[in-house]
Amino acid sequence: MNMRSFLRIGRFREDAGISAIEFALVAPFLCTFILGVVDLGFGFQSLMAVTQAAQAGTYYAMVNGFNSSAIATAVTNATGMSGITTSATQACGCPSGTAVTTSTCNTNCPNGQAAGTYVSVSAQYQYSPILSYPGLPSPMTLTSTSMLRIK
Repeated sequence: MNMRSFLRIGRFREDAGISAIEFALVAPFLCTFILGVVDLGFGFQSLMAVTQAAQAGTYYAMVNGFNSSAIATAVTNATGMSGITTSATQACGCPSGTAVTTSTCNTNCPNGQAAGTYVSVSAQYQYSPILSYPGLPSPMTLTSTSMLRIK
């Protein structure tokens, strides 16, 4: 039997197991991609939790009045995350467009309305992703601020 007839028989043309080899080559990339999507999903979930925590702080101030330590407790209790930091401030101001201009309390704003009392609550959380991503810092500081007029 010469080499030509040996090759014609088709012994080297079998494709059984090719898909297993292809999967073995693609699987690491697929797993890394899925892990990255899950990791970024956890990051976005953490950002939403920080936002909701800041809003919980302003809601507490709206219902119970301004109390810095109680607001901090409300922010911490709003999430199950440890390591969330918060700061709460109270100031008088006048609404101007999409911002609040600081003003003296018990005075009138340029539009004729009385200056209001505003509470601003900021919440921060350090999120450390599982993978490192180009262009994204590790750890990431997730920050959210919520402002509400209470009077």
